[in-house]
Amino acid sequence: MADTTLLRDDQPTAAENNETGVSRQSSGFDDDPIEVDLPVLPLRGETLFPIPDTVNSFVVGREQSLAAIEEALSLDRRVLAISQHDPDDETVTFSDLHEVGTEAKIARVLKLPDGSTSVLAEGIRRVRVITPLSEHPFIRAMGWVVEELDEAPIEAQELMPRTLELFHHVVELNDATPDEAYIRAMNAEAPGLLADIVAASLNLVPGTQQEVLEIREVSERLRLVHAVLEEEIRVLELERQLRDDVREEVDKDQREFILREQLRTITKELGETSAQNTEIGEFRDRLEAGTYPPPVIERGLKEIDRLNAMPPGSPEASMVRNYLEWLTELPWKKRTRDNTDIKRAARILNTHHHGLDQVKERLLEYIAVRRLARQSRSPILCFVGPPGVGKTSLGQSIAQALSRKFVRVSLGGVRDEAEIRGHRMTYIGSMPGRILQMMRQAGTVNPVFMIDELDKLGVDFRGDPSAALLEVLDPEQNAAFSDHYLEIPYDLSRVIFIATANTLDGLPPALIDRMEVVELPGYVEDEKLVIAEQFLVPRELEEHGLEADAVRFTRGALTKIVREYTREAGVRGLTRSIAAMARKRALARAEGRDTDWSIRARDVPKVLGPPRFRFGATESEASVGAAMAVFSTTAGGDLSPVETSLAQGTGKIVLTGLPGTVMRESAHAALTYARARAHRIKNDQHDFAELDVHVHVPSGALPNEGPSAGLAVVVALISALTGKKVRHDLTLTGEITLQGRVLPVGSIKPKVLGAHRAGVRLFVLPQGNRQDLAELPAHVQADIQFVEVATVEEALQRALVDST
Repeated sequence: MADTTLLRDDQPTAAENNETGVSRQSSGFDDDPIEVDLPVLPLRGETLFPIPDTVNSFVVGREQSLAAIEEALSLDRRVLAISQHDPDDETVTFSDLHEVGTEAKIARVLKLPDGSTSVLAEGIRRVRVITPLSEHPFIRAMGWVVEELDEAPIEAQELMPRTLELFHHVVELNDATPDEAYIRAMNAEAPGLLADIVAASLNLVPGTQQEVLEIREVSERLRLVHAVLEEEIRVLELERQLRDDVREEVDKDQREFILREQLRTITKELGETSAQNTEIGEFRDRLEAGTYPPPVIERGLKEIDRLNAMPPGSPEASMVRNYLEWLTELPWKKRTRDNTDIKRAARILNTHHHGLDQVKERLLEYIAVRRLARQSRSPILCFVGPPGVGKTSLGQSIAQALSRKFVRVSLGGVRDEAEIRGHRMTYIGSMPGRILQMMRQAGTVNPVFMIDELDKLGVDFRGDPSAALLEVLDPEQNAAFSDHYLEIPYDLSRVIFIATANTLDGLPPALIDRMEVVELPGYVEDEKLVIAEQFLVPRELEEHGLEADAVRFTRGALTKIVREYTREAGVRGLTRSIAAMARKRALARAEGRDTDWSIRARDVPKVLGPPRFRFGATESEASVGAAMAVFSTTAGGDLSPVETSLAQGTGKIVLTGLPGTVMRESAHAALTYARARAHRIKNDQHDFAELDVHVHVPSGALPNEGPSAGLAVVVALISALTGKKVRHDLTLTGEITLQGRVLPVGSIKPKVLGAHRAGVRLFVLPQGNRQDLAELPAHVQADIQFVEVATVEEALQRALVDST
C-alpha cells in the first residue's frame, strides 16, 4: 500500500458478510505465541499490511474509532487495524471483524478542516484476534502474533523474480500504480514482504487483500499474488487494447473530416458538385417549387442544413435523407376534384353492387351535400357485417363514384401503436406509421381511406393501436394528426375514412362513438341469385379464360348451390362453387371433351359432390324438449337447436355446447321461471325440485353468447316438463325475465335473414322488436310469418302442441 493512500474507515464499499462468535480458536501457532492486548480500529473496505518504513494514512470519523485512537495515544501508540466484514455497518462489534488484522504504530494524528481526524500509522506485524476484552466505548481485543511459515523456501525464491517481473508489467500498464511501489518491491529481500507490498499496491477488492493477509505460509501467499498479477495484466492489456481502438477510430474520423472539408473546398473552387450536394439541391428545389405549409418548409430547410454538415456515408446522413424524402413526397395540398354527379355515382354503385340500398343512399346524400357546401366535413363510416358481403369492394366503388384515389390498410393482428403513429426519427430504420404511408401512396390529401379489419386489432406491452386511431377518426382532431416520425401536424380532415369490421364487440366505445356505423347484415337468397347471374358467373368465366356462354347455369342450379352448398351471409362460398364449375369446364376443354355445359340442379352434385347442408334447419316433425333458437354471429344469423333433458337428482342444472356467460344466466332464469310456475305444470312440486336439468346446444363446438336464446330455452324446458311437443316449423328469439316477460333483443335483421336462408317460415320474436321488421326486404316479410309475443305464456301457446 502506498504511503499516499487514504484508508478511510467511513468510505462504504462492497465486502463479504461474515457472522462469527465472540471468541475464536487458534490453530497453527507456536507453543508459546506472543499475546497482544490492544484497542481495535475497524477499517471499512480496506486492508492494512505490515510493511516496514511505510506510513499509511487513515481518515477517522466514527466515535468508536476516535475513542480507540485516543486510547492508543495514551499508551504506547499501538492499535489493531482490522477490516470489517460489511463496510456499510456504522456500529461494529467484535463478531463483525475478520480474524486477522495488523498491529500498527501511530506516527502522527492531524485534525482536518471538515472535523475528521487523519491518522498516520505504520503496519508492524500480523495478529490473529482471539477474544474481545471490551466493546464500549471502543473494541479492545486480545490476539496472538502470527509468525510467517516458510515451508517451501526454494519455491518462494523462484517465484520472487517472476512475481517482480509481472508487477513491473502492471506498473507500466496502469498509471494508477506509482513507480515507488515497484521500487519498494524491487528492494524487498523476503518473499513474504514482496507479496505484501504487491498486494497493498494493487487496486484489489477487499476480500482478495484480506485473503493475502490471512495466509501464513510464504510460498502459498506468493503464489496467490502471482496469480492475481496475471489476471490483472490480462484485464489491463484488454483495457489498453480498447483504448487504442477507440483512439484509432477517433483519429480516423478526424482525418476523414479534414479530408472531406478539403475536398469540399476543392470541389467548390472547381465549380463541381458531389452526389450529396446534388441531392441537397434537389431537396431544396422541391421545397422552393412545391406548395408546402410554412412549418414543413422551415423543418425541411433545417434538416437540409444538418445534412449538408454531415459526412455522406454516416448513418445520421442516411436518416436525414430518408426524412427529407418523406417530408417532400407526402401530399400536403394536392387534391382531386370531387365528381358530384349523383346520377353517375348511383350508376357506378349499382353496377358493382346489388342491394345495399342504405349504404348507397348515405353516399348519395354526401355527394348532394358536397354540391351545396364545398367545405362540408368528410364522413367517417364503419361498415359492420359478416365476411363476404362486399364491405371492402364497396369502398372501392365509393372512391370511383367520387373520382378519388383509393387506399386500403389492413389492421388485422396489429398490436403496436407505432404501426399507426410511426417510430421516432432517432431510431435506425424508423419510418412513419401506416396512415402516412398510405397517404404518400395516394398522393392526394383527400383519398378514400379504408381501414380494414378494425375489430382484429390487438393490445400488448407496446401500446394500444385502437387508442392511436381515436385521433385519426375524430373529425375534431384529425386536422392536426401527430405522427411520431414526422413531428409536424398533418391534416387528415379531407380524407373519407371507411372502417370495416365483422362485429363491434371488443371495440372501445370511444372509437365507435367517432364513427357512423352502417350495418351490412348480408344477402337473402334472391339477392344472391341476382349477384351470381349478373356478377359472379361472368367474372369467374372470364378469369378462367372461358367465353361468356361456356357454362350456362339455370336458376334452379344456382338455387341448389345457394341452399345446399353454401350457408353464409356473403357470397364468397358461392363464388368458390362457381369457380369450381369453371375449373371443371376448363379441364374438360383441355382434355378435348368440349361438350355442352348447361348446369341444371341435378348436375350440381356431379361437380361439387354431395350437398353440405340440408335446406330447412327445422325438424321434420314436432319433438319434446327441443326448440330452435337463432343466434347472431360474425358470419351472420345462424340456427341451432336447444335440447333439454330431465333426470332424477338434486335439482342442479347442467349446460353444455360451449354456452357463454350471458346464455348460462338465461338458462338459469328459464329454470327459475319454470320452477316458479311448477304448480301449473305438475301437481307434485317436490318431485320437480329433485329433477336435474341438462340443457345442450349442439352448435358445432362454436361458443354461443347473448340473452336471445332465453325464450328457446324456457320453451324447450317446459316442453320437457309437460311432455308437450314443440312445433318443428318455428324459430324463437327473445330475452326472458323471472316474471315471464319477453324483452326485445338486438340483431333482428341478420337473425331473420339467417332463418330465411335455412328455410324457416314461422318466427317468434319479442313484441318490442316490431319496428325492426320494417328493415327487412319485402319478399322476406312475405315468406316468413312473424309472431310477436310479450310474455312467455303467449310464446308457449304458439310453440307447444299436445302429444299424440
